Amino acid sequence: MGKINLTALRVRKTALNQFASGKINKLPQWVDVVGDIPPSETLIRRPTPQHQLVRQRLKTVAGSSKPQVVFEVQEKPRKSKKPSRLFQPVELKYEEDELRHNFFRDHPWELARPRVLLESTGKDHENYDWSRITQPGKRLDGESVVQRQLWLLNNVPDMTKSHAYDIARREFYRLRLQEDIQRRVAAEEAEATGAQFGPSYLEIGMDLENQQYEKWKAWAKTEAQLFDQRTAALSGAPEVALEQQSQTEETFTELTDPVTV
Repeated sequence: MGKINLTALRVRKTALNQFASGKINKLPQWVDVVGDIPPSETLIRRPTPQHQLVRQRLKTVAGSSKPQVVFEVQEKPRKSKKPSRLFQPVELKYEEDELRHNFFRDHPWELARPRVLLESTGKDHENYDWSRITQPGKRLDGESVVQRQLWLLNNVPDMTKSHAYDIARREFYRLRLQEDIQRRVAAEEAEATGAQFGPSYLEIGMDLENQQYEKWKAWAKTEAQLFDQRTAALSGAPEVALEQQSQTEETFTELTDPVTV
């Protein structure tokens, strides 16, 4: 076991001894400060403090004409940790995390939409007003629903989480429908002026799926005929097996012939 290094705690004493012995001609300016406010001598490493989750709510209090702001503190359940994990950094949690998890659990395909993560100053959120779900310079996405729901919980009296979620989703669905209508109208106007669009991703996927299905159907037919041949040969009817074998060869020849377009 190595010894504990206390050099940092004895820095003032070392400076005084060096000045008394003549190694240095002038005391450092921090000698008096360290003497008045000495460093801590606690050598025990304390566990990291647990952060509390504070939620802001606007509730109607009995005997008051106006709703009041109430701060609710949610205590985290303390779990026994292993000694090796006792001094790990504490996981930070915010109220938006649960709201975000609930939304993307119900709308997983929203994660597939492209998002713009680049900001001009890094302080764009300071100009957002979540009293409405649409914000200037920000595309409508799942984060808009989360922030809108959080604003309703913090600023509307006696608002529940489920009711705020329903309000935010209703506004989100209405705007998404409006975007789809605008996109469809723009495509129809472009086609009316002579624009030509290729097949959509859905049509391309269905075409590839149909091709694979036709290949599988031909393979399954060949396998079924081979199975019938084996069954007929084992049952004592070789003439039937020979007839089915000739049919299988003809089918295989048709499948392997090159197709001219």
